[in-house]
Amino acid sequence: MALLGNHFRVLLGFFFLIFFISFPCSHPLSIQDLLKTRGLPPGLLPKDVKSYALSENGLLEVFLEGPCLTKFDTMAFYESVVRANLTYGGLTGVEGFSQEELFLWLPVKDIIVDDPKSGLILFDIGLAHKQLSLSLFEDPPHCNEDSGE
Repeated sequence: MALLGNHFRVLLGFFFLIFFISFPCSHPLSIQDLLKTRGLPPGLLPKDVKSYALSENGLLEVFLEGPCLTKFDTMAFYESVVRANLTYGGLTGVEGFSQEELFLWLPVKDIIVDDPKSGLILFDIGLAHKQLSLSLFEDPPHCNEDSGE
């Protein structure tokens, strides 16, 4: 009977280990601090970030309280989940973020800071590339709830 008890404890310990490994651990850095360590301005994402996950291959998933609308140089819309590949100085393959240009909502595909000393950040919105001042992204913007476009 003692042998069964030991096997049960080992099995139970194994299940607890699997259970805890399967949940993402809390990040020691805020999303704004993470962006800064990767050469990006902290205000690229709104204050309403609930959590984020960064995989080993660089896929960043940011979870917001809900869809939201804000303004940089033009109106910007974030979906509830924003995904991108995070590299030093860039967010590429962005999903869940769009900007209004000439009354059209265009998805932002890439966000690149080639040279921080230039004071510029590049937004690839598919049809065009926009260069904006990094100073627009110093502070995380406040978001207004929005049900989407």
